[in-house]
Amino acid sequence: MSLLKTLSVAGLGLVMAVTVADAAGLSAPTGEVVLTVSGRISDTNAGATAAFDMAMLEAMPKRTTVTETPWTKGTVTFEGPLGSALLDRVGASGTVLKITALNDYAVEVPVEDFRKWPVILATRKDGKVMPVRDKGPIFVIYPFDLDRSLYNEKIFSRSAWQVKSIEIR
Repeated sequence: MSLLKTLSVAGLGLVMAVTVADAAGLSAPTGEVVLTVSGRISDTNAGATAAFDMAMLEAMPKRTTVTETPWTKGTVTFEGPLGSALLDRVGASGTVLKITALNDYAVEVPVEDFRKWPVILATRKDGKVMPVRDKGPIFVIYPFDLDRSLYNEKIFSRSAWQVKSIEIR
């Protein structure tokens, strides 16, 4: 086979692989959208954004964190997808997350936090979906159970609740 034919066949294989990957992209939510991710992302399902319903979030790799927090009484069990799994799912390429709550509270969180520690986007508290009146639908929970040095004011300020959107910058 000539070099030109070999390169053409190899190129066709690459195009087919990219097309299959694109076709397997982020599916559209079927339930109520609880989180919108925008900014420097490569995988979208709603224009230039990635919209997630609760089922999509709960299908991602997750973690359970059993910990005390300044906002709850006693030890609480939080469950939810890993922040790093969300970043991977949307093809995030930025360095800062602007996390915004339903009441428009916004905080900037380094992407490195989600890569360095198993930070979760908690969707459940003590086994139950969190309603808005109890910091739901999404609460950013750092792994206080694994690293007590995270139990400080700087990290508390990054632990947003009632999260509605994340912009990757």
